[in-house]
Amino acid sequence: MLNFCKSLIYALLLSLLSITAFAEQGLFWKAESNSSKPIYLFGTIHTDDNRVTEFSPRVIEALKAVDVFMMEVEPPKDTSILQMQDANLSTILSAQELEQVYVLADFHVMHRDAVLRTKPWLLAVVFDSPRPLTPYAQDNLLMRLAEDLGKDVIGLETADEHFSVMDGLTLDEQVAFLRKVLRRSQKTKERDYEQLVKAYLKGDADKLSAMNDKMTGSMLPAELWARMRVKLLDERNLAMAERILAKAHDKSLFVAVDASHLAGKTGLVATLKKAGYKISVVK
Repeated sequence: MLNFCKSLIYALLLSLLSITAFAEQGLFWKAESNSSKPIYLFGTIHTDDNRVTEFSPRVIEALKAVDVFMMEVEPPKDTSILQMQDANLSTILSAQELEQVYVLADFHVMHRDAVLRTKPWLLAVVFDSPRPLTPYAQDNLLMRLAEDLGKDVIGLETADEHFSVMDGLTLDEQVAFLRKVLRRSQKTKERDYEQLVKAYLKGDADKLSAMNDKMTGSMLPAELWARMRVKLLDERNLAMAERILAKAHDKSLFVAVDASHLAGKTGLVATLKKAGYKISVVK
């Protein structure tokens, strides 16, 4: 069950990056203020792809220099938050759809019984993502390194807060989301993933923004995505910024957060600027 839970979290975070906007040109930022401790912001992509898991010396130096490592979300202690309480996919999906679910469950190394009780939106996210080769995505590796360095490690969100956002979808909306994913070919999923990683490596904001429109347009109705985007980004950005600023009063921070949360008018970079911080890209 633990490995199943890790797979769900990994795929969720990867997918949420693929359907959100990207930060301005730069993945690694330093925020400085006369009244607070320095803050490093590192935009992550939640994958174990070895193209993004080799960290530069500047990243390691910054991590060594801070007091606290803040990651996006704490791992869930109770896996029941991933499951439906009063429904089962065996009574919702057709026989053909169930067979597709079983094939994808086997591909992602998930127990079939657990899959049938998993929330449909979460399954959709998992099934639309590549199978992780290790349990150590980029942000997990940073967390391990921080722990090895003796840093305090805390989450910007609890698992309940993190997963409750998509729980706002009705069961019918979640099932529709899952059915969209079931109709996507593995070739298409792999192509989209490869484009995403390449855009991340280039820091190509325009391309990622275009990918955002294309991917989300095929997954959720426009009105529904507009509503969910406010909750996934704008509202969460505000809560994250408040917690970062509160902690930075007496502790220096290394914040590892999905790159999408750095972007735009409500992103963490803009919010720290408004709070009086001098922001600069760490090359």
